[in-house]
Amino acid sequence: MTDLPIYSDQVSKGRYSFISLGCPKNTVDSERMLGLLQLDGYELVREPVNADFVVVNTCGFIEEARTESYGAIDEMLELKKAGKIKGVIVSGCLAERQKEEMLIERPGIDALVGVFGREEVTKVADRLMGNHEQRTVFRPAPIRALPDTDRLRITPQHFAYLKISEGCDRLCTFCDIPRMRGKHASKPMETILLEARQLAADGVKELNIVAQDTTYYGIDSYGEPRLAQLLRELNEVEGFEWIRLLYFYPMYISDELIDVICDSNRIIPYIDMPLQHINDQMLRRMSRRVNKQQTIETIERLREGIPNLCLRTTMLTGFPGETDEQFEELVEFVNDTRFDRLGVFSYSFEEATPSANLTDHIDEDVKITRRETLMLAQQKIMYERNELLINSRLSVMVDQAVPQQANAWVGRSQADAPDIDSLVFLTGNGAQLSPGQIVEAEIVTVSDYDLIGAVL
Repeated sequence: MTDLPIYSDQVSKGRYSFISLGCPKNTVDSERMLGLLQLDGYELVREPVNADFVVVNTCGFIEEARTESYGAIDEMLELKKAGKIKGVIVSGCLAERQKEEMLIERPGIDALVGVFGREEVTKVADRLMGNHEQRTVFRPAPIRALPDTDRLRITPQHFAYLKISEGCDRLCTFCDIPRMRGKHASKPMETILLEARQLAADGVKELNIVAQDTTYYGIDSYGEPRLAQLLRELNEVEGFEWIRLLYFYPMYISDELIDVICDSNRIIPYIDMPLQHINDQMLRRMSRRVNKQQTIETIERLREGIPNLCLRTTMLTGFPGETDEQFEELVEFVNDTRFDRLGVFSYSFEEATPSANLTDHIDEDVKITRRETLMLAQQKIMYERNELLINSRLSVMVDQAVPQQANAWVGRSQADAPDIDSLVFLTGNGAQLSPGQIVEAEIVTVSDYDLIGAVL
């Protein structure tokens, strides 16, 4: 259960609790629905047992995420069966993926709200509170991404996610996101800038730019990539200290875009660029539309053009047909490239995707073993990098105080995105630090992936 602020300074139409699962893009959707319910007069409470109804905003990306989502739904349905809550509303990607099939499987669900039905969540709540049945709200993907203004944020006050587009045109053979989120739809630039100013006024110091495919921004609206122009405009918004770039696809990375990142005073040298694999045959089977040589050249251009760049990526092991030799090529590539941050997923069978029709699927234990092998290769790289940072100085953004421990805080360097990367633990000689504050720290030792520093 996400820890949420409670607002109750108006006459309440009803009390609700909210469970938000999945990626940062889904977090933005949750915050928009929370804002709509708040503006409509519903009162948010932390604990479901104190609520009239619960909204579960689900993830449907891979099997592990679906299992977590179903677990949360079932837990809420048990509360409803016990008479402790009145209803359960299920929204998000899993609802969009399963549609009416979910109501057959779990008839206790009161309403399904698809990804693009989120703007009608208050109407669904009204009907539920009024004992009027409304089982489904599914809407087609919009031509332009929906606005995300007036959000009730569930991230800490000092950082937030800003979604610049919706959907994806890539059609990677292992991915079901286009079916759940639709085709790529850019958000108008003026809308993005309005949202950014709202977030800055709300105290956000770190702005994390997200989309399914960030570098594709603007092609549908303007006929050409416009991420460089958008970043120039965002760099001018007062209030942000760090602007972080997530979900780059390794295409449309122009010299202009690299120059904008390099020259900006707020955009930090951090890029998350999921690559999935490096073997050319695997990349073709995944329909990634880039090859090994193009990938290597893109990495070289980024590192040459952006000083002190932190490059994060994600790899996929055990894709159907992956041979031992192709996997070894991937391990060698990771060892040679020495990514600053790297995550690994094992292939998840998705029945509606093209890869599900391939015949040469890999045994589950082989997929997991390969994932662990690749993570161990990256672990060695990370440990070596961390050792080199001892006695150096880093800028660290404070996230929170360490509970029940004096003069101790948890923060992150520019190389660490919220929730997915490493941490920097700080000690500070009686200094009074607050979330969102940026301090200089000397790194004194390391703890596996994390750093330990003293505030200067």
